[in-house]
Amino acid sequence: MFTGSMTALITPMDKEGTVDETAFQEFVAWQIEEGSEGVIPTGTTGESPTLSHAEHCRVVELCIEVAKGKVPVIAGTGSNSTREAIWLTTHAQEAGADAALVVTPYYNKPTQEGLYQHYKAIAEAVDIPIVIYNIPGRSVIDMSVDTMARLARDFDNIVGVKDATNDLTRPLKTRLALGPEFSQLSGEDATIAAYLAQGGHGCISVSANIAPKLCARLHNAWRQNDMETFGEVRDLLMPIHDAMFCECSPGPVKYAAELLGKATSRARLPIVEIADESKRKVEAALKHAQLI
Repeated sequence: MFTGSMTALITPMDKEGTVDETAFQEFVAWQIEEGSEGVIPTGTTGESPTLSHAEHCRVVELCIEVAKGKVPVIAGTGSNSTREAIWLTTHAQEAGADAALVVTPYYNKPTQEGLYQHYKAIAEAVDIPIVIYNIPGRSVIDMSVDTMARLARDFDNIVGVKDATNDLTRPLKTRLALGPEFSQLSGEDATIAAYLAQGGHGCISVSANIAPKLCARLHNAWRQNDMETFGEVRDLLMPIHDAMFCECSPGPVKYAAELLGKATSRARLPIVEIADESKRKVEAALKHAQLI
């Protein structure tokens, strides 16, 4: 099972907008050193929609080179095209990723049956474990608990969900429908404390890009039933969670990474440099958590 603090990795870019391979690998190594329990390249935070196929595959391979055998690599391989998702997931499997994170198809707006058939086709094409990425805020459609349960029942390699619904009844409903072995990972940093209490197992986190040690400490405290530490770290992290989404991600988190000297703040269009007011909010959050 995938558990604990897992990082939805940024993809560092140089000043020309090219993927900075050295900075990326150094960033992955730092994440592992700081205690992250899994790394997720080429997701939303990694700007997958604006990476070419060659760049996408290269980023996954670079991540595996650093992380393989230390922490799981869950490669983002989703697409609104089922054929493209199969191709990307097959590449992740062949490259040695531990699992694939497959987002629900966006723009197409499939029915629940369409969602089932999409994931069925991918699950039948590969052996690699698949984590469903359910994010209605970006994909518009929402996979129901019933559809998820049907997929998990029918395919052994559909093993979990990144739940970005922001619905705190969902993890408990999913647990009751699918059982405690189905890995539930929050995709909403700000709700992680409640998500764990409702039966979740971990978080695929944006905030962990800049506060990996704090995020790992939060999850360790939960597992150890150390509620005093859990509450202290939860409160330290909340302004960071807010700041990371003060504008469209990954703009704020890339600016935060620049403040920490880990990457440039450069993102690809249509993501633009965040406003001065947003920069002040990010800086204040990092200072509150004593990260700068």
